[in-house]
Amino acid sequence: MQREIRPLGRPRQDHQNKPTKTVILDVATQLFLDKGYQVVSMDDVAKECGVTKATVYYYYKTKADLFTDAMVQMMLRIKKRIFDILSTDKPLKDRLLEFAKAHLEATVDIDINGFMKEAKTSLSNEQLQQMKEAEDKMYEVLELALTAAMEKGEVPQGHPQLGAHAFVSLLTIGNYRDAGQKPIFPSIDEMTEQIVDFYWNGLGN
Repeated sequence: MQREIRPLGRPRQDHQNKPTKTVILDVATQLFLDKGYQVVSMDDVAKECGVTKATVYYYYKTKADLFTDAMVQMMLRIKKRIFDILSTDKPLKDRLLEFAKAHLEATVDIDINGFMKEAKTSLSNEQLQQMKEAEDKMYEVLELALTAAMEKGEVPQGHPQLGAHAFVSLLTIGNYRDAGQKPIFPSIDEMTEQIVDFYWNGLGN
C-alpha cells in the first residue's frame, strides 16, 4: 500500500485520540492556510473543531496567539521534514530536488508572502519574534547540509547561510502566476528540475 504524502508543514487531519488543544491548533492551521488570517474567526475554529468558542479561548486568549502558535508549530514540522530529507546519504543535488518538490507541492496554492503580510499588522513584536526564530531554525537545517557538502568537497566553498536563503527564495517562484494565472512551468516536476538546476549551476560555478 502506498504511503500518503502529507504536504510540507500541514498537520495530520486524523483528530481521533488527540488532546483538544492539538485539535484546535491543527484545525486553525488548516483554516489560516486555506482562507487567510483576517477571514478566519475564533468562532470558525470552534465550529470546525466541534467545540465551544469558550473552549478555544481557554487555550488561546486571542486569535493572534492562536495564529502565532499555529505558524510556529507548522515551521517546526517543516524543519523536521527538511531534516529528514536532507539527512539521507543521497547526493546533495538529489536531496535538494526532493526538498524543492515537497516545498513547491505544499505552497502551490498559497501566497506565502501575502499570507504572512496580512497577519503581521495584527501581531505583537513578541509574536513576530517567535515566528522569526522558528523560521531561522528552518534555514539552519539547510545551512548545515550545505556546510557539510562544502566540507566534503561536494560543492565549492561558499557562504552556507546565503546559499540556504537563496535556495528558499528561488522556490517562491513556484507561487508566480502571469496575468492569465499561469505558472512559469506547466508542472511541479518540471519547475522543481528547472529551479534546482538553475541554483545548482550557479552554486557550482
